[in-house]
Amino acid sequence: MIRTDRSPLPEEDATVLALGAADVREMLALVELTKPGPFRTRTIELGNYIGIRESGQLVAMAGERMWVDAFRELSAVCTHPDAQGRGYAKALIARVVNRMLRAGETPFLNVENSKTRVVELYSGLGFTVRTEYPLLHARRIA
Repeated sequence: MIRTDRSPLPEEDATVLALGAADVREMLALVELTKPGPFRTRTIELGNYIGIRESGQLVAMAGERMWVDAFRELSAVCTHPDAQGRGYAKALIARVVNRMLRAGETPFLNVENSKTRVVELYSGLGFTVRTEYPLLHARRIA
């Protein structure tokens, strides 16, 4: 999905924190729980990531990963199941997308079209389907 609309998104009220190397263990745990897509130990080195904490626990995060020319990927948008429905994903997406827009970048993301709730969220934020392609998962057998 891609967002070609250059108007900024409204930034919801939320206490958003920058995430860094010290947060990777918690980020990996949140990714394992929510399965937003690929995120590994060094993924954080590819861009800026932000998050929301409740009682000290990381409950939501989003960031940016790869880019080609002026196209930048919105990455690892996820919310702990116990914290869903509070607008955290929308708040984080707005901040990441608005940073991209200020930098002259065009936000895009990859999403499985079977995740209809997520597709609806992104569509409501101005993202449109650019193309669909089959995804092949491969793993090495020792």
